[in-house]
Amino acid sequence: MNKILLIIKREYLSRVKKKSFLLVTFLVPLFLIGIYALTIYLTAKSFEGNQATIYVIDQSSLIEGKLSNTKNITFMDVSDDIVAEKARILSEKEKTLLLIIPPDVATSSNVELYAKETASFGIQNEVSRQLEQVLRDIAFANAGIDRATVERISPNVTLSAKEISADGEKDSSAGAAMGIAISLSILVYICLFLYGAQVMRGIIEEKNSRIVEVIISSVKPFQLMMGKIIGIGLVGLTQFILWIVLSTTLMGVASAGIMDGRDIKAQIENQQRVSGDGVTPATKSQGGLFSKATHELSKVDFQTIVITFLLYFFGGYLLYSALFAAVGSAVDSETETQQFMFPITIPLLFTYILSFGILVNDPHGPLAFWLSMIPFTSPIAMLVRIPFGVPVWQIGLSLALLVGGFVLTTWVAGRIYRVGILMYGKKASYKELAKWFRYKG
Repeated sequence: MNKILLIIKREYLSRVKKKSFLLVTFLVPLFLIGIYALTIYLTAKSFEGNQATIYVIDQSSLIEGKLSNTKNITFMDVSDDIVAEKARILSEKEKTLLLIIPPDVATSSNVELYAKETASFGIQNEVSRQLEQVLRDIAFANAGIDRATVERISPNVTLSAKEISADGEKDSSAGAAMGIAISLSILVYICLFLYGAQVMRGIIEEKNSRIVEVIISSVKPFQLMMGKIIGIGLVGLTQFILWIVLSTTLMGVASAGIMDGRDIKAQIENQQRVSGDGVTPATKSQGGLFSKATHELSKVDFQTIVITFLLYFFGGYLLYSALFAAVGSAVDSETETQQFMFPITIPLLFTYILSFGILVNDPHGPLAFWLSMIPFTSPIAMLVRIPFGVPVWQIGLSLALLVGGFVLTTWVAGRIYRVGILMYGKKASYKELAKWFRYKG
């Protein structure tokens, strides 16, 4: 046991002390917060700098004077000389566009928007929205329907999802749960391969440099394999914990600073002003997006998610790293690993693909349940289910099976590792691996 601890200590400290580890650990949260801040800043600037003038030729005489200016768009009625107006927008340096409304717009609902460069999605969306509103008002008036009455009787249902259990009730959010579930599946899928591959590469390097021949004169091959697996696993766990702490801290500080300096929500709400209550429905939805997202995220049990994520990451890492270690001991270079890597990746890849569809749509179904119990698929499947709420007994059973799978996998991998680590110059096959596994001693 002391020898395994020494190997763990060596593997852990040799990697943690590297400059690359420190740079990645501290730069990733800064990179994330930088993207977060830059996104908010560019969003705000896009609202400020996206100014446009739209010249309107109304051949129907139905729309004239009914299009309302917004913060970024100014509508101007002009003459019916289409050729002259097209020439004008070509000659002007400012962002100008030409909107031509045909005589049959009430029946065809077709209009044309000309610009030197393709109009942005926001401009096109705003023009379409206002035209639709005007044409709808005309249609209501022709049918003798009061628009205000229609809007008053239009229901706006707010659905509050609740989870009920023996312990009581709590709020739930399918949207937030789905987003977190997919994010976790991507993160675990990438990280299991990232850190598992580190184990495999380390073994291949030691094998090729013949250092391993010196090492196993003092320790058993199984002890060496376990020490490398656990040591590198602790490196990954340390990195994740630091990422979570640093990211949470920096995001909190950045959010407070940004919201104090510039109220983005208020800016979006004031972006577009029209008649009536002065704010369009689209703008209301944009303005409420930030608060809605915050409210939905507040329903998520992040404490349970973080704890289970760390447990399943480490458990899944131990299981798959044992297999990666066996592969590393069986080959002399990374180019020879492909034939052995594919069978290992199938369970993870299968669950990863299913997480985007079946697992998030039916997290409590039989397929999701069994995938979260099988050790080779549970690191992704269970983490996809956790945000939707999973009974404690299922988590406990899944973790127990994962530990059992790790023990079994390590025993199998260890029997291959003890022979393969000293094999040189011979390409291994599945038949050879089976022979190594059956060797006594």
